[in-house]
Amino acid sequence: MRTTLDLPDETFRKLKAEAALRGYKLKELVAQFIERGLNEGPLPLTAQSQRSVYAIPIAREADGTVTPALSNAKLQAILDDEDLAQTQRAAPQDSPRL
Repeated sequence: MRTTLDLPDETFRKLKAEAALRGYKLKELVAQFIERGLNEGPLPLTAQSQRSVYAIPIAREADGTVTPALSNAKLQAILDDEDLAQTQRAAPQDSPRL
């Protein structure tokens, strides 16, 4: 899979040099480092990373009410209902025929 990473210049230079020293392509070395990191398990939590984690973002209204997490099927049904309502509002009303 193709992706884009933004790395600090110095980190990129070190990574590229390390790949050359080991005889790897850059992408091969990055994949190895990522695999190794994933196999080691999660990083310890820092003060900055200790925040609530939710499966998906939860919307909070100005009055403090919370919009519950919804499944993809439920979200699609809501969007379909909104599309249908918008289409019905935009459609000209049937006028009596003479």
